[in-house]
This record gives sequence, structure tokens and C-alpha cells, in this order.
Amino acid sequence: MIHVVAILTTKPGKRAEVLAEFSKIMPLVHAESGCIEYQPVTDADNAGSNQTALGPDTFIVIEKWASMDHLKAHSASAHMAEYAGTVGSLMADRKIHILD
Repeated sequence: MIHVVAILTTKPGKRAEVLAEFSKIMPLVHAESGCIEYQPVTDADNAGSNQTALGPDTFIVIEKWASMDHLKAHSASAHMAEYAGTVGSLMADRKIHILD
């Protein structure tokens, strides 16, 4: 199984807009062959001192794929290219960690 942790930071104040666009592609991604998990997460409220906060402009996408080939097909999909085109100008940074 392949695990992906994508740390995505939007331009200031744009996270909600990006997450709204993200919610539109989630059903398409969930329908992809090999998709086990794909969801965005943000800071939990009231987590206390154990938490290292992401902040108001950052979210993480937690992904699980059956294989590297499935992840590569996902990355090359038309809906991901369209999503990237839609939100690209709203993004400040992204770090993608692919783990085995």
C-alpha cells in the first residue's frame, strides 16, 4: 500500500475556496481504481498543547493507494489536471510525501 501525505498551503484567506473545489473532485477520486482513502484534514479544535497547528491557510490531504501504479494513474487523471488548473493560482506551497 502507498500512503501519501500532501501538505498544501493556500495564499492567505483562500483555504475555504480551495477546499470547496477539492470537495468537487473527491467523488471522482474515490471512484478511481486503487483508491483506498482520500480526504482533506485541517487543525482539530481544542487539541491543546500536543498539537503543532497547521494554521488557517494550510490543510493536509491523507491518501492511501493500493499501489504506486494506481497513484501514478491518479496523478495523470484529467480531473486532477483540471483541479490543478482551477486552484493553482490560489496556492502558495505544496509538499507531497509518498510513503511505502
